[in-house]
Amino acid sequence: MRLSALLLLLVSALVPLGAQALDYRSLSDNTQVFDAGSKQANAQFILLKGTPVELIVTLDRWAKVREAGGGIGWVERSLLSERRQLIVTAVTADVRQSAAADAPVVFTASKDLLLEPVDKPAGSWVKVKHRDGRTGFIELKAVWGS
Repeated sequence: MRLSALLLLLVSALVPLGAQALDYRSLSDNTQVFDAGSKQANAQFILLKGTPVELIVTLDRWAKVREAGGGIGWVERSLLSERRQLIVTAVTADVRQSAAADAPVVFTASKDLLLEPVDKPAGSWVKVKHRDGRTGFIELKAVWGS
């Protein structure tokens, strides 16, 4: 009986982990991404200021993150910003006046353009703001970081 109770407790403790939403942050400055949580580790690549990253785990002063292309590594935790950004992953994507495929196009976003989400995603669209102030709706399948 004790073994089955322990097993049930372990399984119930793991269930919420799979149900958690992904946690995205943006980088507050250009930063090197390391293969371990230490400045003595090997630098793998550089991410630019504003780049959205998925937060995988945090340990002390370091955070393990994933970027839009799938690269995983460690960054200094102090470089993570609460400010959210989305990055365009499609070659080009139309930003429209409303959340509809037939709505007029406000502007066309190119791959790797950073956009600020204005609202939470609704259905398959999210309202975004360009750094020049223009706003509109973009399909979620065209961006990463939401």
